Amino acid sequence: MCTGKCAKFIGASLYPLILFNIVCNVVLFFPNWKTEYIKEPDMFITPEVVYLGGLIGGGILILIPAIHIQATGRKGCCANRCGMFLSIAFAAVGVAGSVYSTVVAILGLVHGPKCLAKNPVTGMLNANWTSPFKEELEKFNNESYLFNKDMWSICVEPEGVVEFNIILFSIILASSLIQVVLCLIQMINGLFGCLCGTCRKDKSEPAYR
Repeated sequence: MCTGKCAKFIGASLYPLILFNIVCNVVLFFPNWKTEYIKEPDMFITPEVVYLGGLIGGGILILIPAIHIQATGRKGCCANRCGMFLSIAFAAVGVAGSVYSTVVAILGLVHGPKCLAKNPVTGMLNANWTSPFKEELEKFNNESYLFNKDMWSICVEPEGVVEFNIILFSIILASSLIQVVLCLIQMINGLFGCLCGTCRKDKSEPAYR
């Protein structure tokens, strides 16, 4: 595959991943599909959602590079070597954005959601919303809730918020990791494109002379 076709393929492949990240990050603001929690995000929404890793990092900061990367696959002056050179810088921005999204998604999974939790010993509900799994993790004497499904029942409200949190952050994490790989590949592809051009022939040229 020539560098031009590779750039077009990478650019096109980034679009659905961008969509996944943006949609998942937005949906995370509505646990249990309710809108009431977004009115006071500091109280009801986990900080990792508010960091907007999927929306900004894996979304906007990838969208602009994706548009340019796909455009570099077209025929241009000097085999579009200038476009290929610029694509390296845009791909680097994409790497930074997707790494940010990846880190936020990992933190979101490790710390878990905010919820109205019950005391695992007494069974009494806490007075305020907390991040119970993060608090348990900070004690350094309990395993992660991710590997102990029995702990998920600690969160009483919103219903199913633990599964909701895990599924959406996992999608963001997977999409962001793929974005990292694609942007890194484009940095290498862009380097070869600077040296060799996009190797795309003008369709108006005859096949044989």
